[in-house]
Order: sequence, then C-alpha cells, then structure tokens
Amino acid sequence: MNSVNEVDALAAAAHAGQFDKIGVPYIEHVRAVAAGLAPFGDHLVMAGLLHDVIEDTDWTAEQLRKAGVPYYVVALVVAVTNERGIPYETKVARITGRGRDAVLLKVADNAHNSRPDRAAELPEEKRTRLSAKYRAARDILWPAVEDRDIETIVRVVNPSLLDELRERQTQGSPS
Repeated sequence: MNSVNEVDALAAAAHAGQFDKIGVPYIEHVRAVAAGLAPFGDHLVMAGLLHDVIEDTDWTAEQLRKAGVPYYVVALVVAVTNERGIPYETKVARITGRGRDAVLLKVADNAHNSRPDRAAELPEEKRTRLSAKYRAARDILWPAVEDRDIETIVRVVNPSLLDELRERQTQGSPS
C-alpha cells in the first residue's frame, strides 16, 4: 500500500459510518488534516489520513503494517494515538519528543479541530473547553517546529490561526 489513494480508501473504509462532534462524516476530518500535510510528502499525507484509525476504529498498528502501510507511516500514527489513562497534555508533550513529522501531524490535527466554523456548531461549554485545550496544545507543539512549517499547514487547514502564529512570532522576537 504505497499510494495515497490506497491509504485514502483504507481510511474511508475504516471510518465508514463515523461522524465527528458536529455530525460531519469523519473522513472529512482526516482528509482535511492530510491536505495540510501535502507539502511535506506522501508519508505525512498518509499519516494524516490514518491518524485516528487506531484510536477510533478496530484497526491496530500491526494490521496497518500487514495491510502494507509503510512502517514509517504507522509509526507516526502510533506517535499521535491517545493512550488510555495518559492526560492529553502529557500526550502532546510526548509527541514533541517523537520527531518533527509527528509534531507536524499533530499540528495539522489541532488546526482542523480548532476551526471556528467547526467550533461554532458545538454547545458553548464544550466550545470553550475545547478551545482552551487546543490552545494549550499549540503552546507545546508550535515551539517544537519551524514557524514556516506551521504556517504552511494552517494556511490550508485553518487560516484563522495565522493571526495567533504572527502574535507568537512578535512576542518571541527581541525588542
């Protein structure tokens, strides 16, 4: 399974019948994450398509490898998969130690989860809680990679984050 199209088909089949928090077919989320990773090559696109498959379906890492998904792609998916009992902030911090590509994958996921049009569909309490959670994750993720890579992703996935990125750049520059 060496093509993005094959991995897309696997992701579509794995997430068939699943919907996100706002009722959109789940495949749209993973495809949006993958689209933001396109400038970084096919392996990251594949990882974007599969980033939630272990967490949210019956697929395992071993099954993905046996299906022919490149080992590197499976390793990236495992790197961003939630582990039961591990707090979200700890998981995000661990991702920063798993290499640039794992961080970029999580940056793209975070960017899509943070889209204002998606958040607007949620109840206010949930919107507020998730907004704070995703912002805190960016505080950990963004310093771990180059600003230009973050910009490349958010321009595609969630342009509303460009202002936040510029604000952070301004705060981080010497006076």
